[in-house]
Amino acid sequence: MSTRNIPRPREQRHTTADPPRAGSAGNGAGLARLRTVLRYDLPASLVVFLVAVPLSLGIAAASGAPLLAGLVSAVVGGIVAGLLGGAPLQVTGPAAGLTVIVAGLVAQYGWPATAAITLAAGAVQLVLGLTRVGRAALSLSPAVVHGMLAGIGVVIAMSQLHVVLGGEPQDSVLANLRDLPAQLVGHHDAAVLVGAVTIGLLVVWPRLPRVSAVPAPLVAVSAATAMSVVLSLDVPRVFLPDDPLSGLVFPELPSGPVLGVMVAVFTVAVVASVESLLSAVAVDKKHNGPRADLDRELTAQGVANMTAGALGGLPVTGVIVRSSTNVAAGARTRASTVMHGVWVALFVLFLAGVVRLIPLSALAGVLVVIGVRLVSLAHMRLLWRHRELPVYATTLLGVVFIDLLTGVLLGVVVAVLLALYRLTHATFHAEDRGADGWVLVVRGSLVFLSVGRLVRELRRIPECRRVLLELHVDFMDHAAFDALHDWRMGYERRGGRVDVEEVHDTWYHRATRGNPGNRRSLPNPLPRWFAPWSHWQQRQVEEVPADDHIPLPSADDNPMWRGIHEFERRSAPLVRPFLAELAAKGQQPAQLFITCADSRVVPNLITTSGPGDLFCVRNVGNLVPRADDATDDSVGAAVEYAVGVLEVRTVVVCGHSDCGAMKALLGGGANANSHLAGWLRHAEASLIRFHDDALRPLAKVAPHDLPVLERLCLANVVQQLDNLRTYPGVRMAIDQGRLRLVGMYFDISAARIYLVDADTARLSPIQDVALP
Repeated sequence: MSTRNIPRPREQRHTTADPPRAGSAGNGAGLARLRTVLRYDLPASLVVFLVAVPLSLGIAAASGAPLLAGLVSAVVGGIVAGLLGGAPLQVTGPAAGLTVIVAGLVAQYGWPATAAITLAAGAVQLVLGLTRVGRAALSLSPAVVHGMLAGIGVVIAMSQLHVVLGGEPQDSVLANLRDLPAQLVGHHDAAVLVGAVTIGLLVVWPRLPRVSAVPAPLVAVSAATAMSVVLSLDVPRVFLPDDPLSGLVFPELPSGPVLGVMVAVFTVAVVASVESLLSAVAVDKKHNGPRADLDRELTAQGVANMTAGALGGLPVTGVIVRSSTNVAAGARTRASTVMHGVWVALFVLFLAGVVRLIPLSALAGVLVVIGVRLVSLAHMRLLWRHRELPVYATTLLGVVFIDLLTGVLLGVVVAVLLALYRLTHATFHAEDRGADGWVLVVRGSLVFLSVGRLVRELRRIPECRRVLLELHVDFMDHAAFDALHDWRMGYERRGGRVDVEEVHDTWYHRATRGNPGNRRSLPNPLPRWFAPWSHWQQRQVEEVPADDHIPLPSADDNPMWRGIHEFERRSAPLVRPFLAELAAKGQQPAQLFITCADSRVVPNLITTSGPGDLFCVRNVGNLVPRADDATDDSVGAAVEYAVGVLEVRTVVVCGHSDCGAMKALLGGGANANSHLAGWLRHAEASLIRFHDDALRPLAKVAPHDLPVLERLCLANVVQQLDNLRTYPGVRMAIDQGRLRLVGMYFDISAARIYLVDADTARLSPIQDVALP
């Protein structure tokens, strides 16, 4: 059939709505945005503000920075990153993930120099964002990121536990572990009570019904502060100057080796960038709004860090805890995160006296819980399932017992080595099948690293046997080919027989002909589940050298036996679970598919269906004898069973191009006394419909008529749909709205499917039909 006569689907274009124009439409959009802000974003911003204040103070305390620096960063992160960011619902501020880094910088360079390093790190982030490498930061293994955060969590928890117990944190985890027993048994002051109350509330509060909507950090710090005031406890408290603006510390150039300063700048920039981008990706999964623009988000984070550093604030990142709170509180736009920054600024300027009442041990208790939660058992289980736990453990231990940068580098090294191992790893499975000989199945990439294991497996095979090497190999280097080919030649010289069968590619056979190829991503052959026997079986014979032999599953060289053998070996294990389920619960197909017996029409292929999906009836010409025709019961029985017992929802009659039955009907080529002639009598109504001048124009598809044979095929489809309506069960199901009839046409040469209009016989490309 000439495909140029069949209409192609119109080109589909995706357009973006124009922005609202000035005038009434623009005013309406503005009012709608205002309502959204007041209804959703304003309440959410208050919730985030209540979470941000205690966390910002606690992170500043743990970093060894002025406490005001934490609040400055909360303001800058909320307003600057909120206005410019590419992730509208992400909340930016000081993060626990940078606490260890900042504490080390403060100890080494002092706070003013640390602010300058923050400013420089922001400039690096700005350059990275403007050069559009935001997504490249996601190339870092998540196992390394989670291991880094877990290590930071351990460091924070161990150091702040000493503050809760009324002592001072040491400069390393080992030192904190060494001094912890003495701290536990030593003298404790009121700080222990404050810290214990804080930790207890943080753990219990989220589990209480109906009150968990109030942020746990706010409740814990407020309760501990109120208790310390009521009981007049003598505990160290937050220090803020009477005039907060006078307490700003501005950046100064750090003194020290230039290389060390550069390493510090890039460390802050990379860690802050990765944490922000991962947080943005995680927040995207929690809402249905616009997706994050990671390059824009990275640019905004750079501007925010430059601003925070210039004002003497802590480095900022996108923070998953505050961002998740923002989404859960119902935020819809970036107005929420901006307003939360405004509330923090107002709180610092006008309620500084309230902040001075907060005990430091309460903030330490908050950080202990945060640190413990950074060591996530859920992440460990997930990484264990993905076999990434060694990367996680290496990073965690490196951060805890050496330093953050070394720990991350060690984690990256382990991740790269693990990836190389997986890329170059091959699996071997040898099996003795008795009289059929040995089978060695090889999967993966065969490179020099796998040669030792390959040779060991080959040497396990006894001499003078028949061996089938089944290679599922996506790459084979010269060393692996040499080892495999040398063993094969030697084995056959000693009286054995080796047959090599390659499934996904032909690395071995091409190498034997001197053309091995040098790329992993070579075109693969057609999958055997839809390629004809003549393709993959003949291809297999052609690609084997003359001295090779193709093993046969039986003495009979019948392609069907080869196909069955292929099914048993490869397809049966995959399909067996589905068939076992169908065998247990019985068939429940939703479609009756009536089509021709033509070998080129494969219903499961053209409908992408599997076992249990289609109840099929196939016959010469896809005919459906009328219900009152007593000469055939087979098709009628199938129709009645499908509609009455299986209760299918759709009956499809599928004709096809170049139909032999329609050729015989047109040419009268069938012997009058043959079974074919008797069967084709059921198609006489189709021939009458075809010759009816009233219907002939309706069988056109603009701009030209289809060939005569194809027009008859279409008329035949329409006639069989009419014949189906002669069955009482079909008519009743249609009247009740639980069954529909569909005409379909398959163009074999173009591998395209069309719907056939039951009234006009016009064709509609399936791409033009909307999915239900």
